[in-house]
Amino acid sequence: MANTYGKVSGTFQEIDNAYGKVSGTWQEADEIYAKVSGVWKLVFAAFEATSIQTLSSGSGTFTVPQGANAIHIQAGAGAGGGGARGADYDKAGGESAGAGGGSGAFVSDKIFSVTQGETISYAIGSGGSAANSGSSFTGGGGGSSGGTSTLSGSTTGSIFSLTGGGAASYTGGGVQGPLRSNTAGTAGSATINGTAITSGTFRDSDGTTKNVTTLTSGPVGSFNQSGNGAVGGNNGNCGGDNCRIGGSTGGASFSGNVAGGAGGSSSGSGTNGTAGTRGSGGGGGAAQVSGSPASTSGAAGGSGEVQYRFLRVQ
Repeated sequence: MANTYGKVSGTFQEIDNAYGKVSGTWQEADEIYAKVSGVWKLVFAAFEATSIQTLSSGSGTFTVPQGANAIHIQAGAGAGGGGARGADYDKAGGESAGAGGGSGAFVSDKIFSVTQGETISYAIGSGGSAANSGSSFTGGGGGSSGGTSTLSGSTTGSIFSLTGGGAASYTGGGVQGPLRSNTAGTAGSATINGTAITSGTFRDSDGTTKNVTTLTSGPVGSFNQSGNGAVGGNNGNCGGDNCRIGGSTGGASFSGNVAGGAGGSSSGSGTNGTAGTRGSGGGGGAAQVSGSPASTSGAAGGSGEVQYRFLRVQ
């Protein structure tokens, strides 16, 4: 519908909110009707929830629209990359599988207070790269950690900071040994600074009035959730030269509701780890299999994201 205006100090200004007296108490109106040519017509409707916007990379800003006082969020940080597999033949008497990358911290169906007209700044954490076995399979080889996702307001200040998951890594190894030691990627951590709104009602985009506690469509499936990521898996080593062991799974994100990337299979000639999604860790590479020692590798961690929409909560 068209915007509604009222005269304030002799100047017409757009109306954001309207109030009426009910039983002696001023209350905010959802709708206002006026008689036009003998027919009642809707001339004002309260702020309706905006459509969901998804930010999947980079950084930037957006503005809180007039009439909004809250932002509904799903968000995750980047995840760490999966680890590399060990050498094809190890004098120490065993073989190594790549460990899984850790997942990033998250926010799911959480509502934060914001101020209309303020500028919101965001940064999206990227997924970490996978480890590369190389030709020697020695040293502290590993991929990179996932990036941090943040949201802050020019008036509100910091709303949250979600750190990324750590990359899987290893020490030792090599064709001549000693047997490699694997370390799984660490979990990202969540820092929540914004003022959470946990009760009240809002007018949804379909015109219906809903309670905020009914917002459960995010990855966790429950209202007002946030938390740390998860550590990646670590299958370790198998005993005996030319033994087989699959790569480890990456840490799951969103409180276990988005699975980490699968570790590579040790069957046949082996497979690579599977990349993570939505802030879940990358899978580790498969361990020693017949054939080329560099035939399998780890996988990248899932990238972070921020999904948001604006509400007016009463």
